[in-house]
Order: sequence, then structure tokens, then C-alpha cells
Amino acid sequence: MEKKQINPQENAWWFIIAKDQIVLQPQGNFIPYGCLDDLPFPDGVADNAVKIADYQASPCYLVFLQEQSDVGLGEYSPLRFLLGRVDDGLFDVAGRAFQVSLFYETHQYCGKCGNEMHVINWETAMKCYHCQHRCYPRISPCIIVGIRKEKEILLAMHHRHMKNNNPVYTVLAGFVEAGETLESCVEREVYEESRIKVKNIEYVTSQPWPFPHSLMMGFLAEYDSGKIKIDKNELAEADWYHVDNLPVLPNHGTLARKLINKMVEQCRE
Repeated sequence: MEKKQINPQENAWWFIIAKDQIVLQPQGNFIPYGCLDDLPFPDGVADNAVKIADYQASPCYLVFLQEQSDVGLGEYSPLRFLLGRVDDGLFDVAGRAFQVSLFYETHQYCGKCGNEMHVINWETAMKCYHCQHRCYPRISPCIIVGIRKEKEILLAMHHRHMKNNNPVYTVLAGFVEAGETLESCVEREVYEESRIKVKNIEYVTSQPWPFPHSLMMGFLAEYDSGKIKIDKNELAEADWYHVDNLPVLPNHGTLARKLINKMVEQCRE
């Protein structure tokens, strides 16, 4: 993270975040883009902008606001609106903006001595000058795994999808515990949630998942043994689905959908 003087004539991407929502424009790439001199920012709004990345050769600035005020560049929307609507690179920058803004919001005071924390300009960190305690944004590692049995894949529906009247079926996932390898986490989470065992675990790819601060590490695995018996605290239902007869799937742009698509391709080879 870099705090420096902004060139008011340089085109940039502006990630304006307040109260867990981001300012989006109604068309194009949705993220406001342009130079400071040409954009209708109210006085002082961009004074504390922080550079968080570069995208398509232009700097990306985070503008973190305590309240949702009209900045003249669009309307506030949830971050999930961007899923599948912008390319992965731009979504990842938006996710980084959310995680850094959450870090600012939740680390205003020192967790060790209680004194005020201060932004460190040359790295993404906060420091207490009273006890010298330094904090960095929290990143929560978790696994997400697609499981295949011949021409079928294991899909589950979580309780939150039932509550939202949104019956999406997805792959299994869970957080990594202290002292645990990623492969061990795959085996444990799958067994805890479905009571089946897997083999031939293969790493595929990862995705920052800013809901609120996860790093998803995607795997594929093959069914080994066991009969599905769901953990009712975690899942509403789970079953094997033939690749030619799949239920409603997660949105494009999610790692879950990428894993499902990859399994479907493998089954049809």
C-alpha cells in the first residue's frame, strides 16, 4: 500500500468504499475511472486516497469513507454485484480495496495496549507508537474442493441459500485450522460435512475472496469411499449430480464455478 501525492491529471481507478458498499457507475467497468481534475469529487474526499494496486497501467486508489456520502460518481452497491460482470483482475483489486478498508475500520485502536493506531505509509500496516505493536490485514486461508465420482460430482446447498430463497448448489469448502496442511484440511472438511473420503487431491488455483477476508485455495479430488451423510449444522442437503443434469450453480467468476466447470470438462473428455 502506498500513500503519496496524487497526480491530478493522471487517469486512475477509484475504489470508494463506505459501510461495506462500493460506489459503482451504471455501465462500462462500473468502477469510476478518470483523472482527479475531471472527476466531480467533493472537496477533501480524495485527500486521504491510498494507492492499492495498478490495473491496465493505471493506478488504483482506495477512498475509505466513514459514512455513505454522495461523491457524484455513482451509487453505493454490494461488492458481490461485480461478480461475473468484470474481469477477474478488476474484481481482485476491488476485493483488495474492501479488505484494506475493513482493516482500517477494525484496527483503529491497539489490541495490545488500547492506544490509537496509525497508518504506516510505506506498507499495508497499522502501528501503535505507544507499545510499538504492528498489525497487518487479516487473511483467512480456506480450501474449496470439487469432488468427482465417474460422471457425477458432489454438490451441496448451504442453509444461507435456503434462507435467501436462492437454491444454489456448490462444492464443499472450509477454513484451515492451526497446524494443518491444505491437503489435510481438504480431507477433514469433506469428511466432516459429508462423511465421505477422497483421494488424488490436486491443487488447481486460488482466489482472494473478500467476504470478508478469505483466501480460497481450490482443489479437485476423486471419491474414495463412504456414503453421504451431511452435517446438518453446515449443509441443507448434498448429493451426486450427473454432469448432464446439474442444478442451479454458483455465479461465473467464483472459484466454485471454475472448479465445477473443470470437472464437467474432465467428465466429458
